[in-house]
Amino acid sequence: MHFTPREGLRTSVLCVALACMGGAFAADSAHTTATASAAITGMSRSPAGITLRTAQGVLKIEPWSDRIVHVRFHRRADWPGSWNAAVIGKPRAVNWELTESAEAYMLSTSAFSVRIDKAKATLAFEGKDGKTIMEEAGPQARVLPTAKGGGVSQTFSHGGAIYGLGQHQGGLLDYSGNSVLLQQANLDVGVPMLVSSDGYGVLWNNASVTRVDVDLPQTASQQVIRSEAGSGIDYHFIYGPELDDVVTGYRALTGDAPMMARWTWGLWQSKERYATQEEMLSVASRYRAMQVPLDAIVQDWQYWAPKSWGSHQFDRTRYPDPAAMVKDLHDRNVHSIISVWARFDLGLDTTAELDRAGAMYPKVYQNVYPAGEGRWYDAFSETGRSIYWRQVMNRLGKLGFDGWWLDASEAELGGAWGQLREVKTGQGPGAEVYNAYPLFHTKAVYEGMRRDMPEKRAFILTRSAYAGQQRHAAITWSGDTGGNWDVFRRQVPAALNFSISGIPYWSADIGGFFGGKPSDPAYAELFVRWYQFGVFNPMFRVHGTGEGKEIWQFDDRTQKILVDYDKLRYRLLPYIYSLSWDVTRNAGTMMRPLAMDFRSDRAALGVADQYLFGKSLMVAPVTQPSADVRTVYLPGKETWYDFWTGKQSTGGRVIAATAPLETIPLFVRAGSILPLGPVKQYADQPSTEPIELRVYPGRDGSFVLYDDEGDGYGYEQGRYASVALSWDEGRHSLTLGGRKGQYPGMPTAQAYRVACGTAPGAPARSVQYTGAAVTVELPDCR
Repeated sequence: MHFTPREGLRTSVLCVALACMGGAFAADSAHTTATASAAITGMSRSPAGITLRTAQGVLKIEPWSDRIVHVRFHRRADWPGSWNAAVIGKPRAVNWELTESAEAYMLSTSAFSVRIDKAKATLAFEGKDGKTIMEEAGPQARVLPTAKGGGVSQTFSHGGAIYGLGQHQGGLLDYSGNSVLLQQANLDVGVPMLVSSDGYGVLWNNASVTRVDVDLPQTASQQVIRSEAGSGIDYHFIYGPELDDVVTGYRALTGDAPMMARWTWGLWQSKERYATQEEMLSVASRYRAMQVPLDAIVQDWQYWAPKSWGSHQFDRTRYPDPAAMVKDLHDRNVHSIISVWARFDLGLDTTAELDRAGAMYPKVYQNVYPAGEGRWYDAFSETGRSIYWRQVMNRLGKLGFDGWWLDASEAELGGAWGQLREVKTGQGPGAEVYNAYPLFHTKAVYEGMRRDMPEKRAFILTRSAYAGQQRHAAITWSGDTGGNWDVFRRQVPAALNFSISGIPYWSADIGGFFGGKPSDPAYAELFVRWYQFGVFNPMFRVHGTGEGKEIWQFDDRTQKILVDYDKLRYRLLPYIYSLSWDVTRNAGTMMRPLAMDFRSDRAALGVADQYLFGKSLMVAPVTQPSADVRTVYLPGKETWYDFWTGKQSTGGRVIAATAPLETIPLFVRAGSILPLGPVKQYADQPSTEPIELRVYPGRDGSFVLYDDEGDGYGYEQGRYASVALSWDEGRHSLTLGGRKGQYPGMPTAQAYRVACGTAPGAPARSVQYTGAAVTVELPDCR
């Protein structure tokens, strides 16, 4: 299913029950006069869908695919829907039918139906078995603003676990019994995509500040979505029933995630901040001298001269030759990205150019840090985006940087979250477009880099995100986290909810942004556990303020553990790169809550501290100090294998997993085929060493091993190769299918070692693969 694209902690925001009901979201009488409680007075049908009239407004239901319907409700029949920058898809041709009874209309596709109650004008979404998936609920299911304003709200029934909605720091995976504020802020990312374990998603098409109440005491068994601004109701209902299908629907609506370069998946070393050219180069040099794998180093902010924030120019007293610095890094096979902001000091030529174009917000804001004041550009302005990118490209892109770090992309403004409400933007009042700022800011940089640096795959690291941002080659990191165990624990469910919101790439500052000292044993323990978790994040990145967290800053024991896990990450690169292809080609999800693969296992739905990395590896981070064991739930009914020992365990139960400091509990699903490459110093380092194909028996299994040039956009023209791997449990054999495709520089032959995961380190079968299908027998792999 694909649509045609077109372009059109410091504090938690999770709270419970009555604590979240005040302010702009209070249910006062000014907000609740126009509802959908009246009977349907008329119905008309068109090729696009059906239109139903009530005394309170006009309801439109339009199938966009067999599994997606678009729902709108407004007083005017000609209302086109909410301002919506996230959705770039168009409806495809859908075979649907409309039937009628005395009580209801029924709009049906091949996958599900929408039942419209004639007396109440409320909707119920039903499976082909006739069972209700989800329905609009309550005496005021849909609320429109009055003439005095008041925003909009929608009430649905509540059943299963509720996920998604972006990234939040309350430590919850399932939001049931809680309230979630969707308002961009440092540490909190508002994405209006709700996903239910009952097998559906709701993409709420409203970019204003929004609150989602899930099964609160005063709204028992209901989900209430309230947005501060907007004149009508607008959402897409996406039916799975599997949650991968829901994410596929979201991507069909909002765009696919492009491939990132292979080096993206290696180790990133960063610090707040490397302050000189010499320091940047010395860090890269030392990693290479120690033969510790590394792919990227980051130039954080304040590389500019005093009072030159937003100039996009280096302070030449500390960076005498930035172009030579980047070249030196590249010569060492180290990539680099650089921090650029949407914020500008006063009196700069860059500021003046944007101001003359009407692309600067007029207000001067006090900095959050350091002391000072500045202005922010209007990313909603097409002219502003064009000027902004040109300035960045002309002064920094020409130096050869490989990507961009878009800090404070909420936008931060003066740090009092909500200030963007007061701004008039190029797309309308800030109150209406509030949460979409990061989508437009990343759009400026992504589109500019694709056009002006076509030899490099675009890369953006950003602190905020909105629905659709995956199409801009952006990885979102979790913000300025504290370096402590409680914050670390919260990152796991924060990451999982962000991923299941449909945006596949997430990162955190390993060790916490406000981290401790590497010489402190207690902090070193936390850092190791966070680093182990980071190996199984999409982006593997060390960052923080204060003392540097480079590997050599730690004691010898800690260094050894860190190096071992760095090497494991590099061994996993064939697996990770293939997963990234699955994200791009098949709308896949790399970091997966257990519900994505075990939706029918009720015990798995609320597990907030375990997840699958791809569909083969289950990760159980250790998030408590001084632990040498942790409980792990093995979901489903299948066999699981300890990655480290090969020991088998049956699913559907809790086990005590051994977890000394050197070990993160890691399990592999029966039927998995895990490709493990050689350890390299950098991701694209040529190697003739074999790739291990580690088979985990117990059921049939398959995996597609993907490769391409590693950078550039040749893959979009079909320059890539894939090999389908399949394990036959009955015959105990692994088949490497015939290679499909080719790309420039592709090796004509690839050595493989085929091994059984039940005995890691045991002798393996060697295969010299030249592209023709070959089958390897493993009779003892059981």
